[in-house]
Amino acid sequence: MKAHDGMYIDGDWRPSAGSSTIDVVNPADEQVIAKVPAGTARDVDSAVAAARAAFPVWAATAPADRSARLTALRDALAARRDEIAETVTAELGAPIGFSRKVHADLPIAVAGSYAELAASYAFEEKVGNSTILHEPVGVVGAITPWNYPLHQIVAKVAPALAAGCTVVLKPAEDTPLVAQLFAEAVHETGLPAGVFNLVTGLGPVAGQALAEHDGVDLISFTGSTAVGRRIGAVAGGAVKRVALELGGKSANVILPGADLTRAVKAGVANVFANSGQTCSAWTRMLVDAARYDEAVELAQQAAAKYVPGDPGHAESRLGPVVSAKQRDRVRGYIERGTAEGARVVAGGPDAPGGRERGYWVRPTVFADVTPDMTIAQEEIFGPVITILKYEDEDDAVRIANGTVYGLAGAVWSEDEEEAVAFARRLDTGQVDINGGRFNPLAPFGGYKQSGVGRELGAHGLAEYLQTKSLQF
Repeated sequence: MKAHDGMYIDGDWRPSAGSSTIDVVNPADEQVIAKVPAGTARDVDSAVAAARAAFPVWAATAPADRSARLTALRDALAARRDEIAETVTAELGAPIGFSRKVHADLPIAVAGSYAELAASYAFEEKVGNSTILHEPVGVVGAITPWNYPLHQIVAKVAPALAAGCTVVLKPAEDTPLVAQLFAEAVHETGLPAGVFNLVTGLGPVAGQALAEHDGVDLISFTGSTAVGRRIGAVAGGAVKRVALELGGKSANVILPGADLTRAVKAGVANVFANSGQTCSAWTRMLVDAARYDEAVELAQQAAAKYVPGDPGHAESRLGPVVSAKQRDRVRGYIERGTAEGARVVAGGPDAPGGRERGYWVRPTVFADVTPDMTIAQEEIFGPVITILKYEDEDDAVRIANGTVYGLAGAVWSEDEEEAVAFARRLDTGQVDINGGRFNPLAPFGGYKQSGVGRELGAHGLAEYLQTKSLQF
């Protein structure tokens, strides 16, 4: 894998202020495929200074011109689709088919959506005798995770640029190569120097320096609730804007009368996609008592089709998790579930056969799970499904809402009105009805400890704007 040995700051690649590097490891075989610089606080200072200097001109750029730049960015990313997919597969371990369809195509579509929104958004509006101006908030510090590395970059950088903000990006240290590809694509568009800047580095060093920097007006962070809580505290102390997209423990509620086979099959596919490393995954499957045993059997059968395989092979459906740390975390949760009395009906804590090298986890399904178990309360972030039993709809609502999270969820019913009525009772930011498709124009974000703010579409653009009113 080709990697830059510098940071992208002020329109050019420049050496890091420090000498340390980060190994980029292929999680399928533990081979080091590249090294990138481990950025320092001085690198962050340089990047923020460049973004501050570029902000006045970019903020004053006409929305149509910002739209044209974003269109060029979408086209530059589309031209690199195969390279993006291969890079994500190498550094994250996602199967190549999934990388093409999701890790490459989704962010390309999102970039295109913000090119259109930049041109059509109402940055001015009339209310009575007032003119309301929606102006860019300033310099954005974007800290992105490894699980959907390019999508999360685009979901922050594209709306920030559309709004007229300038950006300093600190990507996850596990997946920095696709971030460098993104910087190359930005450079190709001719975006003015300093409008976008990239600093690779470790979270506790470069990430913390960015979150605490006085020159940053808004921090947009996606990652764990624990880190998000610290970033929120820092931002609050500085009276700084913050957007947090954090954890989830989403419920997949199958109501009596729903197509059980379809709902279970879709639920298993949802959780096992990206090796379970999806914050919005429906990791808790809720089934009525009368059909519980049938659902468990269907889930067991569906899980058997997810055989861990070489991520580079087109037919592979399940790759490794991202790192040794993540593998050990997920296996630890599987062991905890068994210790607390849940029944393993597929998978388990051991390495898949023939996969001792690499960060592999067997796709696992738990039955006889009760709402108070650790595996039903905490985000595992791996290919692990818990199946819970409910007695009636009120009980299902209580279980579904009974965690600290509220990011996503699903409801299945033979009657759409019944499903919508149930969805209205859920404390969560998104609910898919009978397998509704992901919509990149709809707001994405959570209730409770799943975060603050929204990403994607017009709601995602609004996060990067502040409001001024002129009275006449």
